[in-house]
Amino acid sequence: MPQDHQITCIIPDGADSDRRIDSIGGATGSKSGGPWCIKLDAAIKGIEDGTWRFWTSVNGNSVWVIIATRNGKKYLKTEADGAEPNNLLSLPHCN
Repeated sequence: MPQDHQITCIIPDGADSDRRIDSIGGATGSKSGGPWCIKLDAAIKGIEDGTWRFWTSVNGNSVWVIIATRNGKKYLKTEADGAEPNNLLSLPHCN
């Protein structure tokens, strides 16, 4: 059974012209119970392996984060997003 984690912040990949996210993070949910931050590729692998599921809050509603592909690259977006992953990109930057 996958562990559910809320994404509350991101680290954008400033060098990526496709605006791919470099890392995702959250306030709680790590093994220590504190803040966490993981690289995008590790998050995608965790979703694909069934280890993790991620969600975030959009306009007060919980939405699942899914894997999508553009230009041959995998990235994360919410189920509520269209082609552009605006919901995750609008989150604050992780510290």
